[in-house]
Amino acid sequence: MNTYIDSHTHLHFKDFDDDRQAVIARAFDAGVRQIISLGTDVASSKRTLEISREYPTVFAATGIHPSEAHLAEKNAVTELEALAQSSTQVVAIGEIGLDFYWDKTHHKAQYAMFGKMLRLAEKLKLPVVIHNRSAQREMEWFFQEEQFKTVDGVMHCFAGDVIDARFYLDMGLHISFTANITYQNFSALDVVRYVPLDRLLLETDSPYIPPRQFRKQRNEPAHVVHVAEKLAEIHGKSVAEIAAITTENTRRLFRLPEVLAV
Repeated sequence: MNTYIDSHTHLHFKDFDDDRQAVIARAFDAGVRQIISLGTDVASSKRTLEISREYPTVFAATGIHPSEAHLAEKNAVTELEALAQSSTQVVAIGEIGLDFYWDKTHHKAQYAMFGKMLRLAEKLKLPVVIHNRSAQREMEWFFQEEQFKTVDGVMHCFAGDVIDARFYLDMGLHISFTANITYQNFSALDVVRYVPLDRLLLETDSPYIPPRQFRKQRNEPAHVVHVAEKLAEIHGKSVAEIAAITTENTRRLFRLPEVLAV
């Protein structure tokens, strides 16, 4: 059996309250040996860390999602810093970034919080997990204006074009795709092919974006296998190769302990 890492989930969401243990067990049975679960504000970051302490295969990321930026308390960054320093289970600052699709009125707050989160990650020497929806040019402008020449982390659920991918790859970032690449109407195969295998991660973004065969159902970490299968098809590699490469990429980026063999 292949070994996988799901680099992006939200196990603290209420969608998993009734069967969280079973969800993690199903993932393990599918070969998913490590899961990174991300907070979206201070409260959910605390909950994510609690879950990671309960389940040894789960690691936490703490951060403020762009849609939550305008709601953050003044001491939010200080709280997140303390939280990130409180446990080795915290392996990243995230989910952070810009979202001009859902939030069309608080752009200034998003820019400000994104900058604070990036600088917190630099201070703590942690990678970042970046969300970008409908803000490709704005994010690239922000990085340039704020003089972030290199960033350690991943552009999650990537939705840019090849030019955008080149920009982020040149900054040293990794890129991950979700199960939307399995949909019949997915039209960015050229972007997926463009990303070098040594910069590629697997993710589900569960409970969102289930694979094509599970449309309209809750997504979960076990389904990361289907993302790997589609990536293998697109890149002309075996699933075993994609699993091994992405597992090593993810382990290295987030400084995860060695994955136990299946």
